Amino acid sequence: MARFLVIGGFLAAVFWVYSIVDCIVQPASRHRGVPKGVWIAIVVVFPVIGGLLWFAIGRTRRGRTADQERYLPLDDVDPAARISPAEQERLIRELQEELSRLDDRGDPDTPGPRS
Repeated sequence: MARFLVIGGFLAAVFWVYSIVDCIVQPASRHRGVPKGVWIAIVVVFPVIGGLLWFAIGRTRRGRTADQERYLPLDDVDPAARISPAEQERLIRELQEELSRLDDRGDPDTPGPRS
């Protein structure tokens, strides 16, 4: 039993040191939520839990900054695919009704067709 505690303690210490080093070497733009210094303090004060939090929610994915993760990707080719067909039909009906109301009302400032 003591052997498992020693091995577990050693692995926890290695993970703790790795978490601290990883948190320090990451650029500040890859730290999510709170500033870099606060993340370092969290990892140092709460050895295993702080390291788990750092790897789970504290750092962004490779190649992205924290600012880029707040926005939708620009390569989303079909945003309408996220809307159900019934919702799409309802939106289309609403737009058609609004267009017909605008056509019926007319705009006195708009010139008519040119002859």
